[in-house]
Order: sequence, then structure tokens, then C-alpha cells
Amino acid sequence: MTGEAKATGNPSAQAKPGLGTFAGVFTPSILTILGIVLFLRLGYVVGGSGLGYALLVIAAANVISLVTALSVAAVATNLRVKAGGDYYLISRTLGPGFGGAIGLVLFMAQAVSIGFYCIGFAEVVAPLVGLTNPFALHLIALIAVCVLCVLAWAGADLATRFQYVVMVLLVVGIGAFALGAWQGWQSSLLAANWTPPADRLPFWVAFAIFFPAVTGFTQGVSMSGDLARPSQSIPTGVLAAVGLSIVVYFGSAVLFAGALPLAALQGDTQAMNRLAAWGPLVDGGVMAATLSSALASFMGAPRILQSLAKDEVFPWLKWFSTVHEASGNPRRAVWPTLLVAVAVVMLGELDLIAAVVSMFFLLSYGLLNYATWFEARSGSPSFRPSFRWWDQRLALLGAVACLGAMVAIDIWAGLFAAAVVYGIYRYLQHSMGPARWTDGQRAYHLQRARIHLLAAYAEPENARSWRPQLLVFSDSPKSRARILRFAHWVEGGAGLTTVVRMMVSDAPNALARRKEESEKLTQELKDNGSSAFALVLLGSDTNQMVASLVQTVGVGPLRVNTAIANWPEADNAFYSPLGIGEFSRTVAMAFRLGTNLILLDSDANEWDTLKNLASDDRVIDVWWRDTRTGELMLLLAYLMTRSHDWRNARIRVIVVPKDGLPRDEWLQALQDSLERMRIPGDVLVVDDWDETTVIETSKASAMVLVPFRIHAGRFYSAFGWEMGAALPKLPITAMVLAAQDVDLDSDPDHPTEADKEQGLAEADATAAEKTGPGEPAS
Repeated sequence: MTGEAKATGNPSAQAKPGLGTFAGVFTPSILTILGIVLFLRLGYVVGGSGLGYALLVIAAANVISLVTALSVAAVATNLRVKAGGDYYLISRTLGPGFGGAIGLVLFMAQAVSIGFYCIGFAEVVAPLVGLTNPFALHLIALIAVCVLCVLAWAGADLATRFQYVVMVLLVVGIGAFALGAWQGWQSSLLAANWTPPADRLPFWVAFAIFFPAVTGFTQGVSMSGDLARPSQSIPTGVLAAVGLSIVVYFGSAVLFAGALPLAALQGDTQAMNRLAAWGPLVDGGVMAATLSSALASFMGAPRILQSLAKDEVFPWLKWFSTVHEASGNPRRAVWPTLLVAVAVVMLGELDLIAAVVSMFFLLSYGLLNYATWFEARSGSPSFRPSFRWWDQRLALLGAVACLGAMVAIDIWAGLFAAAVVYGIYRYLQHSMGPARWTDGQRAYHLQRARIHLLAAYAEPENARSWRPQLLVFSDSPKSRARILRFAHWVEGGAGLTTVVRMMVSDAPNALARRKEESEKLTQELKDNGSSAFALVLLGSDTNQMVASLVQTVGVGPLRVNTAIANWPEADNAFYSPLGIGEFSRTVAMAFRLGTNLILLDSDANEWDTLKNLASDDRVIDVWWRDTRTGELMLLLAYLMTRSHDWRNARIRVIVVPKDGLPRDEWLQALQDSLERMRIPGDVLVVDDWDETTVIETSKASAMVLVPFRIHAGRFYSAFGWEMGAALPKLPITAMVLAAQDVDLDSDPDHPTEADKEQGLAEADATAAEKTGPGEPAS
């Protein structure tokens, strides 16, 4: 379209921002703060509360605004601020979810506010020109909306010049009041008005009436895209506006209390007009206050909408992302703002909507404070605000205070507003792709991880705190999806999984290939919906790489404790350079280095059979012996039942009775042991561990867990027969060999067997010399 430039196009094609602190931030902020509450509601608050309580109300409200202003200053001086105001600051800190939610409701809140302010303007003008017809009231308000629309359409320069005229009227009106009140000042009346009247307003009622007065200071922030130096202008302009408004409100309250009795103040909303040296000047100030607030909203709302559209948070808003080429003004976004304002004027009384709008503003202030605390709490080296007069504890206090104000003012409107924002946030969380910008969430999560890792590292290691930290080996994309699914099941939402791809190469471009393979693996994991981490390791020897991986992958207390690999026939791409004999030696080495081992045997047909099996019909067989591997297999089976796919599966613990013990007595002891371990399973007693019995017993199960060992380069079950011949006759099978203790006992004072670790290691070493790595057959 002629005269318009895409927001994502060449910046030189758009008007260069040029507003300074006074015109761009201070003026719209102070004109919105010194609004209708000052002229028509402050006297009522003083009259209903007494000067002492009224000053407390003003102080409490301004504490929230001042703390939020400090938070805004901190965030604004830590970023290269662009268009979007509050939305931009929140989205670049808390992410697109919170940013998009608050941005959309802030646009609606500001657009609705335009209609409210124009209705207030009409209510002042109509009596002055002798019009009492409701139609005339709506007509005046519509004319005001249209005039302001023209100013918003023209751009920030013309609107700013108009605001200067409005500011003069506002200052003259306040000056006329101050002069008149000072002339009627009585010290004795001031003293009498210090205490509240007998029928005084409850504190929170007075607070609810006054608080909207301080919710306009971020209107200047909305002009961030039109500022020449936003990181300097925003903190200076906002703090100056808040500081001056505090002086005006406190001074006006004292003047009211020293010039009129409380009863007169409480019963007359026109008290300021009565006290003024010349009443019409106050009327001009009221009109100026309503128009200035409306114009500030008319300038801010389109800029928030345009920034939302440019960021593609809501794709259906994309048409509004363009700006006028000559002025940089978001003209397309002015149209929906106008439609909302006109609709509000036509509907008239909208008290409920007005309450919800106030809650939206409060939510935005709360999120601004939270965003500042969030950034500071992350401890990120990138958080370096040049503004120093802030504190993260104050920011958190400001966020809590905003929530408290919502509850105090109107709890139901607050809950509704919070529900709307949360609903949009959840929608964006599920519908949005990756954000097109960086925010503070990653830094925050990394800091939390650091704090918790250090705390965990300070605690003594024990078997009861064991979690599956999995290292998955797979070079075959065809079989990788299956082994990843299995890893997800045995992880049970309690551990972490790292998928490793090993590259044997010393070519000059090996590093570039490693990066390319890492990106491909990461994308593959995302496409499979896996939460695993991707790791591509470059080296010259597979055995050395495996040894390094099982000893070094992880950080602090989060070290790999379990390695998972496909049975060789299922992943030839990985095992072909090793050969079965070399593979067995590599696996044995990983075991000797203290790593639990799981070898998964599954093919596509077995996987299809499992997919067609309902969760209720699935059975997990655990061929159990009273060893470390037995306990690990029980825990893995339990962890599988924590996943959605196996939530209703049945665990079957298959055992052979010990010699010399009565069968019933031994069976009862085992069932008592399972109950103590809190593993829900059925016990099945068989007569032997031989290959035929295992195959016949488990051939109809969904998953089989079998202990194994290695001897002379070959894989055997812990019961003595070779695994290779039996696996094709079994369903999906996980062969397990434990190198670490897992404590399944519920007694926190129960020994963890840590004191026996050295003895067990020596026993394993002796057994390995005779039979190979693994637990000796009982």
C-alpha cells in the first residue's frame, strides 16, 4: 500500500523516532495521572476519610506506582527498547506467552478507556452548553472520539502539540483551585478535618476510589517506539511524572482539608470548582484532563497492537503490522482502536467493564514488577540495568501489592481479568511456535538449576536419592525412535536422558560435520516430541569415546548412571565398526566404570503389536532375583507405569523359590518385601530359570526385563543360557545389569548399603575374572 512500510522492512524506510523525554514520556504520563480523580473524586475521598486517612490512601496508592516506576526504569535501561511499551518490556522478559496475553488485553483496555474518557468529557461539556438530552451526550462524546482519532492518525508530532495546549489548561485549572483554596485556608479547619467523620469511608473503599488516579503513568511508556532515546527517556520521564503527581495529590488533599468542612467535601463532587478563584478554569481543567487521558490512550493502544502484529504473536493480526512510511505512525492499528472507542460510547454505562479494565492495568503493573524481579532473580550476566535506584525485593513487593490492590478494589473483577489473561497465556503456550526474540526465561531456569544443583551437591550421596540419568547410544534413525520411547518410559519423569551420536573422524571438516550432525539430531528429537538432550561426540576411537562419555556426561550430582543401547542386530550402523566381540568388551568396560546397562531388543513387528495393545492389557515381566539388578529392574518397571502408555499395566514378578525354604513361607516373605518397597506387582512362581521356561512364560507379555551378564565376549542371561538365541522368541526385551545400588526400602533409617560398596565391588571384580562382568548366577 502506498505510504505504508512493513514493520519488518528496512528501518530507513520509516520515520526516525525523535520525541524527547518531556514530549514523549513526561507529558502523556502526567496528563493521564492528573485526571478526573483529581478534579472530581479527591475532595470526596478527603471528606469521607479525614485528611489523615486520605493521606494514607494517597501514600499507599503511590507506593505501588512508585515501585512500579522503579521497575520500569530498571527493565527499560537493560534493553534496547522498541515500540510496544508495556507489552514490549514484558514480552522481552517473561516471553511471548505473558507478553502476548497482557499486550492484547492492554490494547483493549486502552481502547475502551478512550470511550470512557470521552463520555466523561461529554458529561462536563453538555451542562455548560445547556444540553441534557442523552443523545446529545453521546454525540459530544463521538465528536471527541473522532477529533482524537484525527490526531492519532496524524502522528505523534501533532498529538504532542495538542497535548501542550491541554497541559496549559490543566495547569491553569489546578492553579485556580490552589489560589482559591489558599485564600480560604483555615488552620483550625485543617486540624478539625484531620480525624475521620463518624460515617467515614472504609479504607479500602477510599483506596478503590482513588487508585485509578495513579494507573496512568505508563502511558508514556507506550510511546517507546517514537522516542529518540527510550532507555533514557522512559525512566526519567516516568519518575518525574510520578514524583510531580505525588506532590500535586498530597498538596491538593491538604488544600481541600484546610478550605472546606468534611461534610461539604463528602457531599459535593464539584468542591474544587467551588473553591477555585474562577470556576470556569476548573471546568477547563476537567475537560483537559479527560481529553488528555483519552488522547494518551489513543496514541498508546495502536502502538501496542502494531507491535503485537509485528511480532506475529497472533497471526490474524498481521495486517496491522505496517506503519505509515512518512511518519512511522501505526495508522492501520488506529482503525480497530476507533471501533472499540465508538462502541463504548454508543453503549454508554459500562460499570462492570470499567472495573475489569482497571484490573487489566493493575495486572500489567504487577507483571512489570514481576518481570524485573524475574530478571534480577535469574542472576544473568546480561541483566545490567544502568538505572541503579531499584531493588529486586521492592519489585517483588510491587507485584504482590498489585495483586492485593486487585483484591481490595474488586475481587470478582480481578479474578475475571486474571482468568482472561491466564486463558490467553495458555492458548499462546500451546499454539505459538518458537519465539522470534530472546527473553529472560532461559537465564532464569539456568539460575534455578544452578542453585538446586549446588544444594544437591552439598548433600551426601545416597541410594534413596537415585534417579535414572540415561545415556542412550543410537546411530540409526530407523531404530532411534523406539529406543527413545523406551528411555522415556524408564525415565518415568524422574530423570534426564542424553542421546549420543559418536563420529569417528579426523578429517579437516570434522568439526563442521559435528555441528551439522548435532543440529540434525536436535531437530530429530524435537520432531519426535522427545525431551532428551542431543550430544554428538567426535573422536578417533569408539572405546575411548564410550569410556569418556560414561564418566563425564552430566554436571555435579547429575551424572549419567545408566547406559541404554539397542541389541546389536537392531542398530547395525552403530555396531558395525565394533563387531559383536568388541561391542561386548565396550559394554563390559562401561559396567566396570560404574554404569548400569540396559540393552533393548525390539523390532518393528513387536513395536506394532505393542501399539495395538491397550494399557490395561499390558504386562511387564520382571525375572527377579534378590540382587542389585533385581531391584533396578523392579524400579524400572515401576517407573514405566508412571508414563501414560503404561499407567494401567500390570507388573508381574517372576521368581524361582530358594532351596531349603518352604514355598508358602518364601512367597509370603517376597510379597511382604514388595509391599514394603511400594511396588505394586503380582508374584508368579516358576520351577526353573531355564530358557524354555522364560520363553513360554513371557511370550505373551508386553515387555520383559531380564538380568544378563557378559562372558568371553558373549551375552548370557544371569541364569546361564545365551541371550542371542532366545531373544527372537520373546517380545520386546530389556536386558539389565546393575552397577549401582538402588534403595527401594521405605525406612529412611535403613542402611543404604553404601558401607558395603567396596566389598561388593571386590566381589564383582572376582566374579568378572571367572565368568565375565555381571552378577554371578545364584
